[in-house]
Amino acid sequence: MDLIAMTQNAPEFQNGVDVALLNSEYLDVFGLLGMHAINQGKALSVRCFLRGALSVDVICYKTGRKVASLEKSNEQGLFSGVMGRRVKPFLYKLRVKYPFSQEEIIDPYQFSSLLSDDDTYLFNEGRQQQAYQFLGANWREVQGIEGVHFCVWAPNAKRVSVLGDFNHWDGAIHVMRQHLANGLWEIFLPNAKVNQHYKFEIVTANGERIEKSDPYAKAMQEAPSNASLVPQKQAYQWQDEQWLAKRADIEWHQAPMSIYEVHLASWRRKGDDGQQYLNYQELIEQLVPYVVEMGFTHLQLMPISEYPFDGSWGYQPVGLYAPTCRFGDAAGLKAFIDACHQAGIAVILDWVAAHFPKDPHGLTQFDGSCLYEHNDPRQGEHPDWDTLIYNYGRGEVQSYLLSNAHYWLNEFHFDGLRLDAVSSMLYLDYSREPGQWLPNQYGGRENLDAIAFLQALNQRMYQAFPGVCMIAEESTAWPGVTHLIGDSNPQDPSNQNLGFGFKWNMGWMNDSLGYLKRDPIYRKHHHQELTFSLVYQYTEQFILSLSHDEVVHGKGSLLHKIPNDDWQKFATLRAYYGFMWGHPGKKLLFMGNEFAQRDEWNHNKSLDWHLTQFAPHSGMQLWLKDLNQLYKATEQLWQQDSDNGGFAWLDCNNSEASVISFARYNKGSDSPVIFIINMTPQVHQGFRVGLPSNDNYCERLNSDSEAYGGSNVGNQGVICPQDHPYQGCEYSAEITIAPLSCLVLAKG
Repeated sequence: MDLIAMTQNAPEFQNGVDVALLNSEYLDVFGLLGMHAINQGKALSVRCFLRGALSVDVICYKTGRKVASLEKSNEQGLFSGVMGRRVKPFLYKLRVKYPFSQEEIIDPYQFSSLLSDDDTYLFNEGRQQQAYQFLGANWREVQGIEGVHFCVWAPNAKRVSVLGDFNHWDGAIHVMRQHLANGLWEIFLPNAKVNQHYKFEIVTANGERIEKSDPYAKAMQEAPSNASLVPQKQAYQWQDEQWLAKRADIEWHQAPMSIYEVHLASWRRKGDDGQQYLNYQELIEQLVPYVVEMGFTHLQLMPISEYPFDGSWGYQPVGLYAPTCRFGDAAGLKAFIDACHQAGIAVILDWVAAHFPKDPHGLTQFDGSCLYEHNDPRQGEHPDWDTLIYNYGRGEVQSYLLSNAHYWLNEFHFDGLRLDAVSSMLYLDYSREPGQWLPNQYGGRENLDAIAFLQALNQRMYQAFPGVCMIAEESTAWPGVTHLIGDSNPQDPSNQNLGFGFKWNMGWMNDSLGYLKRDPIYRKHHHQELTFSLVYQYTEQFILSLSHDEVVHGKGSLLHKIPNDDWQKFATLRAYYGFMWGHPGKKLLFMGNEFAQRDEWNHNKSLDWHLTQFAPHSGMQLWLKDLNQLYKATEQLWQQDSDNGGFAWLDCNNSEASVISFARYNKGSDSPVIFIINMTPQVHQGFRVGLPSNDNYCERLNSDSEAYGGSNVGNQGVICPQDHPYQGCEYSAEITIAPLSCLVLAKG
């Protein structure tokens, strides 16, 4: 007997269908609801399940005419009926009468699957890098009807429904179509609207009902709420074509990179109480001009994927595809990046692929089982942050992360990704004691799945987006972080090149900050903390980073790491910045350090901009500005960062005076820029330094200048060489070196 006849003639079956629908036990919902041929194709039936409806009419979408009235099978809401003499399927609407209202809806159960076999195959294989185009909530037009296609991966669920403002949050209304072969569930809803809230209701294998935010949601509610939002329809009209074309031709290893790291929520705030965030338009008006004025080439944003807890600074994101709504919507973020590009500023995104939080509405136990994480806590839980580790060996998880990287670079035009906590991804025993971790198939500690993912990520992003930068925060001595993947040793799991463009130089940072904290009288005993970084400088492509991590959790500000009185603190910090900008490697400085913020960074308030009214702080700000301008204009300071021909020590052994000097070269030139750094408060008169040529040298910069807050000790701007070989050079000169200073010399 045909199902329509069964529902009309057998009360016990009516109840069985209703009970199955309500209890999430009816699997083939699309086979029951919607329009179907009956009687060997000689008639059409329509069935719908609308809880609380009094009557339902079927309306031809094209003509607007009533075709049939459906019979109500029982009080639960199952309606069915035959379409008169019609035998050919047609688009239709349902005119539904409720006790106090009437509405017309386009029945979602009349539409076929919108999934492509190729897309789903690549998704399951782990090679899909645009999964966000069919997973999550995406606007589609089907047979001339506009709506939202919802799709989610939940292979072990008994049933998945989309809940939302469009169906009174009733999980029985929009049960999704199941694809057993790939674990995907989907439904096309013509009645959804922009910014409506939604979630997925998942019935797990053991019958538990759980609600989850959309892993691919492109917008989410403001914390502490956690619903996903139907995204905007309009495409942003980019104005950065010239920038992208120029970027594709830049070889960043041979170009200046001075990066300003920013936490958007605390760079600057507004309001009478100083607690309101700047929106993207205000950031365009304030942050972009400031970055340009200060001479930075890049802006690096700390994570902006939606995160519920402010104190995580974005490093525990729940909505990996949703730009946080704290500063505006996705269009606002795109306008901000567009403005940066038109101002000549590249924008890097801090990206978190090492772990995710345990928030119940997030990825954890997504369909009642471990999908994104490992089952075994020895592989799946991060002991430092109480978070979960992605299962990098699962194809769908690889596609989720690859697609997310592609999403930010493609849809938002970011110029690179900086990957957080790469070391925790590489090692199975990271922060674990013996017995708390599982070795790989070879008995080693290397996470082979994570390595393969990172290699695929870098290869794919560099291929898809010419001119981007992939940057690793990697704190161990893993070899080949920035080496070509093809040069790896396939027989040795510990010798796997990762293919990043750059790596943060954590060794330089730790050593040099350790040196900075010492009283000048003891620095001579730790001279190698300034010089050792040149021993390994050319093993990787390095970025010298003074990031947010160095000014939080009781570490104090950079200024307060330095001992003694204020004058020595400021002078030492200026000299240190000069050393950093002269040292091979790209530069990164966290916000507030450019004007010597006194207090440790607090994510809950604005930087202390009032300090820039006072001379020591405004002087520091001017020093950073001038360093950046010199850096960008001087090829010697960046063209050969990764080539040992670009650097030469003049003197790295004068530990007694705590003075170092070195020269920076560009290609094919004998015209170096010379840096002389004095890290004690002693003035050195008649101090001899080597000079590579018999040309007059000028003081390009002197951190002891009165303009920067110094004591104005110097050489009247010009240094004349003498025919006196010294420090491996044919010529030399006796100069005056100011206390706690950096002196930069170049041919006049």
